Amino acid sequence: MKQKGITLIALIITIIVMLILAGTAIGLMISSGLITIADDAAIQARIDQSKEKIELEIAAVQAQKSGQATLTDLINARDSNF
Repeated sequence: MKQKGITLIALIITIIVMLILAGTAIGLMISSGLITIADDAAIQARIDQSKEKIELEIAAVQAQKSGQATLTDLINARDSNF
């Protein structure tokens, strides 16, 4: 009776080929600076989020003060929220 299926040797060869491909891909990502670019993009996204949060806080304080809010008003409003 002939059995069908994947042999252990075929499985090992497949794993070895996949490891070689993964190592090559990781090497290319590191040498091309892709990881550095992604890190820089993440930092820029955090900066943009912080700016937007500050702008929203300023707008909220100005809405309470009818557009006449000062930096002191913003700091006082922020301190009272914590």
